Amino acid sequence: MSDMDVYKEWLGIPEGDRPPDHYTLLRLVMFEDDPEKVRNNYRKLNGHVRKFATGQYLKQSQDLLNQLAKAMLSLTDLDSKQEYDASLGRESTDTVVTEDQTTLQYLINRGILKRSQIREIEHFADARGVSHRDAVIQMKLAEPVEATRGLATELRMPYVDLDDMLPEDDVLDGLPRNVVKRHSCLPLFEDGGRLLVACIHEPHPDLEDEIRMRYGIPMRGVLAMPRQINQAIAKHYAAGTRAEVQPVDDASESSTTSKKQKNVKKNKTAQKVNKQFTDDERTNRRNISLIVICWSVIFPMLAMSMLTELSGMIRAVISAAIAVVVIGVLKSSYWK
Repeated sequence: MSDMDVYKEWLGIPEGDRPPDHYTLLRLVMFEDDPEKVRNNYRKLNGHVRKFATGQYLKQSQDLLNQLAKAMLSLTDLDSKQEYDASLGRESTDTVVTEDQTTLQYLINRGILKRSQIREIEHFADARGVSHRDAVIQMKLAEPVEATRGLATELRMPYVDLDDMLPEDDVLDGLPRNVVKRHSCLPLFEDGGRLLVACIHEPHPDLEDEIRMRYGIPMRGVLAMPRQINQAIAKHYAAGTRAEVQPVDDASESSTTSKKQKNVKKNKTAQKVNKQFTDDERTNRRNISLIVICWSVIFPMLAMSMLTELSGMIRAVISAAIAVVVIGVLKSSYWK
């Protein structure tokens, strides 16, 4: 089963290079420049391969899904696409160069916003301290997916639909929950020596340092809708799903738990001994113990009264010390 050619069996790709190039894998014409065609083909193939994502084909399907995602991300990011096309022999002059667009310009060009709305949006964003992407969403002028695609265009970052992504478990294990929550991000998988990380906003340098330190490779940020990021974190980092190593806290908690267990055991032992005697027997034992304690104080005081060279304070201290010892012996062996 491991020898099955999934490219041929599932995608209908004729025999040839394995793995195939990005364009062949996504069933595109060579050097396709329309990102929407790339995304459309990716979504169709993603849905098709997911049909095999169970049972004996789980591993092959997940590997192929991640290959499809990496190809789509590479071909929908202008800088990455230029590098990839050059590696396939495409002349740089052939590459389509697009103008930089802001989020609002992208939405205007798509016919989602009107230019007359720009001032109102900017005022709304400034007054609330939010980005233009968040402003148009909150004002219900654009759907979250279109607004996020606009921001991705402005930041020159690939846009991803996390509903189509399958993050790798070992990658998720490498980044603790407190980090993904703090940066509102989700690690996905490694691609070309870089770790793909889905983010809500442009990645902060602190996150880039964290990724490099934990994985030993640089990160490549991709943009996703805030709702999808939050849902993915809740799903993949649910309580108890991924254990986070916290040596100091865990050691302290373990020590506290150990002490509690010892105290419980000690109390149970005392209760077990107590149950061996009747109430009258326990009362008699306490009364006898009190008499012994009194004599342990009186007798030493009488004996030392004949030692005139000792002051009253010294005699009192010695008597108290003897009484403490007697009490300790009685409590541990007799006074139950």
